[in-house]
Amino acid sequence: MLDANLKTQLKSYLEKVSRPIEIVASLDDSAKSQELQALLDDIASLSERVTVVERRGDQERKPSFSIGEPGKESGIRFAGIPMGHEFTSLVLALLQVGGHPVKLDDAVIEQIRELDGDYQFETYFSLSCQNCPEVVQALNVMALINPRIRHVAIDGAVFQNEVEARQIMAVPTMFLNGEVFGQGRSGVKEILAKLDTGAGARAAKELAKKPVFDVLIVGGGPAGAAAAIYSARKGIKTGVVAERFGGQVLDTLAIENFVSVQETEGPKFATALEQHVKSYEVDIMDVQRAEALVPGRINEVRLANGAVLKAKTIVLATGARWREINVPGEREYRNHGVAYCPHCDGPL
Repeated sequence: MLDANLKTQLKSYLEKVSRPIEIVASLDDSAKSQELQALLDDIASLSERVTVVERRGDQERKPSFSIGEPGKESGIRFAGIPMGHEFTSLVLALLQVGGHPVKLDDAVIEQIRELDGDYQFETYFSLSCQNCPEVVQALNVMALINPRIRHVAIDGAVFQNEVEARQIMAVPTMFLNGEVFGQGRSGVKEILAKLDTGAGARAAKELAKKPVFDVLIVGGGPAGAAAAIYSARKGIKTGVVAERFGGQVLDTLAIENFVSVQETEGPKFATALEQHVKSYEVDIMDVQRAEALVPGRINEVRLANGAVLKAKTIVLATGARWREINVPGEREYRNHGVAYCPHCDGPL
C-alpha cells in the first residue's frame, strides 16, 4: 500500500514512539477494507510498538480503525483510508498516541481537560482538501487529552451514502452529537471557543487587564505581521488582535508569488509569520474578533466578547475576502451548494 519512500519516512517517525500503540480495524469483505488492511499491515511492519487487531461484525463503520493504547478505549477513529492530505493526520495520531508531546500551550491543554460534557465529533473530509487536516488533527488531539471527547474522521468519498443523507456539500464539515457544529478550517482554539461557553467571559476579563499599547494592530495576516515586526523592532510596546493569525493565507494551498520564497503553502507560511512575530515582544491576542473602533486621545478597539483594548496608535490590517460575483443566494447558500474550492468540495 505504501511505496518505499513513504515507508522509509514513516519508519523514521515511528522510531520516536515511546509506548505501545494498538490499531483496531473494523473490516468487511469490500475492496476498500482490503486496501485499509494492507495499509495497516504496512504500518505495523515498521515498528514493534504497533499492533493491529481486526474485528468483523461489529457496529463501527467499515472500513475504519481506531488508534489507542492497548486495552484502553480510544477516542480517535478514521473511517476510510487516510491518504492524500490526511496521511499527515494519521502519522500525527500515531505519534501522539505513542507518547510524542502534543504541541499546545499548557493553558490550552488544561482548558481541554476541564471541558464538562460528553462530545461525539464526526468530521467529513476529502483526501484532496488542504483545509481538512487542521480540523481532523485538532479534534484528534482533543480526544487524546480528554477521554470524554471522541472523534471520527470520515472520508466522504467512501461513505457517500452518509454525505447524501446529511446533505453535506462542503468539507470539512463537523458534527457534534449528531448536529452540525461547523464548516471550514478550524483549529483547537476556535473549536474550544465554541465548546467552552465561559471562555469568552474569561478572555474578556483577562484582556481588560491589558495596559495601553503604543501600537495595536488589528489583523493577523501578512500585513499585520509586518506591522508588528517593524513596531517591535523599534522598541515600541506592540499588540496584535486577530480573529485567526495568518488570515486568508491559511486557506491558500500554493503560494508562488511571495518574493524570495519560490514556493510554499499557506498554513506553513502563516506558521512562519507567527513564529517571526513571536520572536519579538509582541502581545498576540488571537481568536478575538474586533467589532468597533473608537478614536480619541487614547483609541479603543471593542471586541465581540465585550472587552476593550486601548492604544495610542491603531494600525488596521484587516485583510481581504474571497471575491464574490454578487448574485442572489450566493451568501445564503455558501457551503450548501456554493463552493469556492474544487480540491475540497469537488469530490462531493
